[in-house]
Amino acid sequence: MEEIQVKTHSPIELIDITHQVQKMVHKSNVTSGMCIAFVPHTTAALTINENADPSVIQDMLAALNKIIPLQDGYRHSEGNSAAHIKASVIGCSQTVIIESGILQLGTWQSLFFCEFDGPRNRKVWIKIIAR
Repeated sequence: MEEIQVKTHSPIELIDITHQVQKMVHKSNVTSGMCIAFVPHTTAALTINENADPSVIQDMLAALNKIIPLQDGYRHSEGNSAAHIKASVIGCSQTVIIESGILQLGTWQSLFFCEFDGPRNRKVWIKIIAR
């Protein structure tokens, strides 16, 4: 297992970590298999989505904030219930196929770390499994 360090700068943001994960795949010398990415935090998540147009990310965050507002009478005493809910809705892991030593993402896809309770120092665990 390998670990990526992610430093977030905003309360809510998406950070493209595709390049860092691909470097780990290359370092592993695995040419065919699976890459599992997992976030060990309850207020962060991982998603795969478009990387070409930054407005997609802005729209995703705006929609999540409409569906799950920061303040909505939540009971959790730390005041970050919205972050916990967003993380559960998006999910804590992603699995990507590796073929010819390359993450098999679509033309416009990237792997994003989702911060919902920042800024913080975070980590993503990466497990690469050979076929």
